[in-house]
Amino acid sequence: MVLIYEHLDYREYLSAWFEAKKEKNSRFSHRMFSRLMDQKSPSFLKDIIQRRRNLTIDQQKQLGKVLKLNAGEFRYLCDMILLDHSDDKKERARAFERMAAARRINGAKKIEGESYRYFSRWYCPAIRELASHANFQPTPEWIIEHLRPRITKKQAKEALQILQDTELLKLHPDGTFEITDVSIVTPMEVSSLAGFNYHTEMLQLAKEGLDRFDPEDRHYMALTVCIPPNLLPKLKEELNQMAARLLDLCDSATSPPEQVMQLHLHCFPLSASSQSKTEKT
Repeated sequence: MVLIYEHLDYREYLSAWFEAKKEKNSRFSHRMFSRLMDQKSPSFLKDIIQRRRNLTIDQQKQLGKVLKLNAGEFRYLCDMILLDHSDDKKERARAFERMAAARRINGAKKIEGESYRYFSRWYCPAIRELASHANFQPTPEWIIEHLRPRITKKQAKEALQILQDTELLKLHPDGTFEITDVSIVTPMEVSSLAGFNYHTEMLQLAKEGLDRFDPEDRHYMALTVCIPPNLLPKLKEELNQMAARLLDLCDSATSPPEQVMQLHLHCFPLSASSQSKTEKT
């Protein structure tokens, strides 16, 4: 049968489960599934899979029984449903953290969880860049000594493992290392969570940096402007181009890299727009 830990989307899991059930028993139908779920509509499962309806809490419990899930599998199912249903990014992030842990324990592919953890921990991208330092040593002790703000030994070990699992840093038995140029692919289901966590952590560090660093060691710049709504796409394009120019400037520097810097470019509304579809107060 279909392994639940191989899935991140519970609707895709249900579709795969139904197809496997149908292949095993040709008489198994959507109507039969509805009866097992105590539902009157024969299209109940199809509506769930095609995102025309969501599951209630009571239906989740019944679904666990129909699928014959054990306690761990049922918790994973509930987290998949929470990841799909919740509008709270922090709640969804906690659900995916539990899912990633369950996938590692149960032998599922790790890369989805590791790429998520890479972006969700500010010190992972920082350490990856720090590896360009001429004296870099892939040890928790060296990282703790050089990274600011300081992290714990446990976090440093975790970061080194994540960098290896995502193949961004290869450690060799003789103690040497290799920085690899690979692209991290984050599944659609969790890409927004990874981005949310990354920016949340970096913005918090930026806030703390106002007090932590001397003015000559940091640079904060902001503009408050009133614009027509149709100018926003152009502003985004200019910021993207500026980011590309800054990245090229850093990559083309001839002097050896020594210090990791975090650069932020911000653009967000401080007043309502008549063209906005949704606005939160």
